[in-house]
Amino acid sequence: MTLSFKTKDRHGYSVKFSPYLPDRFVCATSQYYGIAGRGTLFVFDILSSGIEPVKIYEWNDGLFDAAWSENNENVVVVGAGDGSLLVYDVTNPKGPLKAFKEHSKEVSSVDWSPTRAENFILTASWDSTIKLWSLDSPHSVATFTGHSGIVYSAIWSPRLPGCFATASGDKTLRVWDRRTPQPQCTIQAHEGEVLTCDWNKYDQNILYSGSVDCSIRGWDIRNYNKPLCEMTGHRFAVRRVKTSPFNGNTLASCSYDFTVRTWDVRQPHAMEITEHHTEFVYGLDFNLHRPGQIVDCGWDSLVHVYKPRSL
Repeated sequence: MTLSFKTKDRHGYSVKFSPYLPDRFVCATSQYYGIAGRGTLFVFDILSSGIEPVKIYEWNDGLFDAAWSENNENVVVVGAGDGSLLVYDVTNPKGPLKAFKEHSKEVSSVDWSPTRAENFILTASWDSTIKLWSLDSPHSVATFTGHSGIVYSAIWSPRLPGCFATASGDKTLRVWDRRTPQPQCTIQAHEGEVLTCDWNKYDQNILYSGSVDCSIRGWDIRNYNKPLCEMTGHRFAVRRVKTSPFNGNTLASCSYDFTVRTWDVRQPHAMEITEHHTEFVYGLDFNLHRPGQIVDCGWDSLVHVYKPRSL
């Protein structure tokens, strides 16, 4: 069964399930397809009757990504079109609690470190930089440079402390250690812009990427001269890939071709194609508590929660 919610004139960019509460997720949205206008952060609960917004926060620019805190079930960080990193407490009807602004262009990606003792946040931006933040500091802790294009995604490794990967419009994936200003490796990943990446949850050396060239590729960061695997079938750019928290061979992707696809990385073609959007699909996430449950969102203002048959 698919549960759906329409965010009216807000176009969906990112969805993230809570790591604490199995029935809660957030959705970052923008007016006018992110080109102009305001942004809205929706905090949703999944009820037997459907998807219910429990908090709605407005911001004066588009909102493009969100991530939950790993040590406080009520805290969410959000990347905004004005270059801000916003911090919300969903028990507080007003927000944000804090706004950090150092990026000169929109923040396309935010991610909270899974190492709870560190409490670090990554932001990636259209200004080609990645910044490291601590909520205890009024300024960013570090800035990472070297990409020559937009940095679309910055994702912490779930298994290697202090390690993160970035995906860029310069067609590369890069792997970094937060303590070092230069990347540990640079992977010439695709023939087009790399819009997304995610780590395998079961093998610390495996990383996946999705590109404007419509392909998804797997990489071993110890030996990256050629991809481990390649999955094809999307007809337009792959906007986001997410690896399953329950199966090391499963991932999901969403695309500008209006579809969400589920894959067994050992096979070149999708296990299942879900077509329930009428516009670009931007946001995608797996529920950490319910095996196979997915949430997605798109530019048609629809948010869907469901479980693909293949999962």
